[in-house]
Amino acid sequence: MDISKTDLFIISNKDKFPEAYLISIKQRLEDCDDSKLSSIFILEFKDPILALILSFLVGGIGIDRFYIGDNTLGLLKLLTCGGFGIWAIIDLFLIMGATKKKNFDKLMSFL
Repeated sequence: MDISKTDLFIISNKDKFPEAYLISIKQRLEDCDDSKLSSIFILEFKDPILALILSFLVGGIGIDRFYIGDNTLGLLKLLTCGGFGIWAIIDLFLIMGATKKKNFDKLMSFL
């Protein structure tokens, strides 16, 4: 059984992207030439589980948002102590989805 580079990428990174976008990602990767596809394996994507752990431990000061690249939101969380605690609690439920969406946006900007 021969696994293509596209399938290998999807299998190894499926937890880092929104599940609804995986088919779209696979189609876009299949349309890429080999040189671009090879360089995609070098890209580093943020881990949604690590973002959740950061949100739980230090989300009140915005470290979770800084981790995924939302520097403006991270700064706002830092200055407001996590939106006076409310935003920090809400982010416990939203941060994994935000991380996956950021990873998807990064991949699409590369493609």
